[in-house]
Amino acid sequence: MDHLADIKKFAKKPVNDAAAAGMAKAYALVMGKPDTRYVACSDPVELERVRENFLKKKLGLKSADLDASIKATCEHMKADNTKSRLTFYYLLAEHYGKLDLFVKK
Repeated sequence: MDHLADIKKFAKKPVNDAAAAGMAKAYALVMGKPDTRYVACSDPVELERVRENFLKKKLGLKSADLDASIKATCEHMKADNTKSRLTFYYLLAEHYGKLDLFVKK
């Protein structure tokens, strides 16, 4: 899968190539497994995992609107039956202004 092309399909702003590359490297193991490569928006356990493990632990967020941002991302990507986890995470990190966390310094 061409992760950059997939991100560009959904990103509202120009894609931060360095952040996308950093995310691809950080999540290479996850993206290599078929059962974790995609986000299932219809699965409440999956959405909780995104909130707890990515938004709270990885991005360090604590705000009350985390579930709303996940729901909005699901809605934004609804046309895609296979929602790439990398694209999903990129969009959330972009929304919260946290893409720099993935840029190698």
